[in-house]
Amino acid sequence: MYTTLISAQQLSALRASGQPCMVFDCSFELMQPAAGEQQYLEAHIPGAVRADLERHLSARQGAPDAASGGRHPLPARATFAAWLASIGFKADMQAVVYDRQGANYCGRLWWMLKWLGHEAVAVLDGGLQAWQANSGATQSGAVNPASTSDFAPGAAKTVLLTTETVAQQLGRPSQNLMDARAAPRFRGEVEPLDPVAGHIPGALNRPFGLNFDADGKFKPAGQLRAEFDALLAGRDPASVVHHCGSGVSAVPNIIAMEIAGLGRTGLYAGSWSEWCCDPARPVAQG
Repeated sequence: MYTTLISAQQLSALRASGQPCMVFDCSFELMQPAAGEQQYLEAHIPGAVRADLERHLSARQGAPDAASGGRHPLPARATFAAWLASIGFKADMQAVVYDRQGANYCGRLWWMLKWLGHEAVAVLDGGLQAWQANSGATQSGAVNPASTSDFAPGAAKTVLLTTETVAQQLGRPSQNLMDARAAPRFRGEVEPLDPVAGHIPGALNRPFGLNFDADGKFKPAGQLRAEFDALLAGRDPASVVHHCGSGVSAVPNIIAMEIAGLGRTGLYAGSWSEWCCDPARPVAQG
């Protein structure tokens, strides 16, 4: 069972073994939401199912059953599980998720499957680029699921925090916020997406791209451990709550901490886009 990362070579062997497996293509472009679908149709790992950030991995903003707020609200667990059942995903399957954008978007599906209690999910290290570099074949066009399943959610294996909980624990040593946005956005120098610039007071900044080496793969565990230890500076890793703009790019930090042996840490999925929508909540800059 692969629970964090899987290499292109390991995925090739897994598929050849006949073990139940479903591969998901999560490619997405934040500023061009339709581009990920087009990328998928042009080329994807054979048999890969399309998992679109906005259509499959998010609820409609303001939906009464959404599990979080922000620009990309989490769907209700039951709604997400029903989609998985509709595409034939089963509890005995190994899930493999990938994108073309440096694991920015596929991490969302990794986290959501853990949220439904499905531990056997891994990110394809290096994404589609690594698959192709390993002489992996691709196909074009859509993949239509052959059947449905009875997949149902189990006990959550991730921690989801609400705005209320984050606000109540603000400034306490039992909670250390980690913001995955780029440094200029964190400091409030620019804000291309949300109505207010800045960050939640007291948050640490760890841009998610710092987790990867030059070829787009996660850095070695020891290097990640040293970097997170330096950033935390003695703070308890178990107290970390990750966030970003809308709860998507925060997940590579969660995965990286797990690879580093620091445990599975919490996610504030509403993130800055939910926090800053209420002018009564404090904002820091710099």
